[in-house]
Amino acid sequence: MNLPNRITLLRILFIPLLVFYLLSPHLPNSRLIAVVIFVVVACSDYVDGYLARKLKQETTLGKFLDPLADKILVLSALVCLVELGTVQAVPVIIIIIRDMMVTALRLAASSSGKIIAADKLGKYKAFVLDMAAAMLIAGIPYGSLVLWAGVFLAIVSGIDYLYKNRSLLNG
Repeated sequence: MNLPNRITLLRILFIPLLVFYLLSPHLPNSRLIAVVIFVVVACSDYVDGYLARKLKQETTLGKFLDPLADKILVLSALVCLVELGTVQAVPVIIIIIRDMMVTALRLAASSSGKIIAADKLGKYKAFVLDMAAAMLIAGIPYGSLVLWAGVFLAIVSGIDYLYKNRSLLNG
């Protein structure tokens, strides 16, 4: 278990704390604490990726777990925001469907011994959704608009992902 993978696991362990603060609006500064947790955890995604490349510690586990951790973080935040009435369910459902499809394809590939790392378009989608979630948690105007931009990127990157990995769908 190398340092980048430990950071990824630590990111996942902080998600229940984020959910707790998001769903506890009665606690003082709960939204501020939630946005700080979200931003720190989201930024650590870039740190673990940088370290994995810099230290030459990219692993099969990391290539699978890192994008999964990001999906769990963003979707947890967005589902909580739907529960709180801050976000409509439709964009979140679209993102969930796309992410389930991509994760299923990754699992199918891994059962064949192939690891599919996140590509550039997926990373752009992740960045925009991170920005949207942080803005929505913090109550920053236009967070919903940024979320819809993330939904657009989710759809485009999902189609691109299916196209690039269509050979897995046929066999």
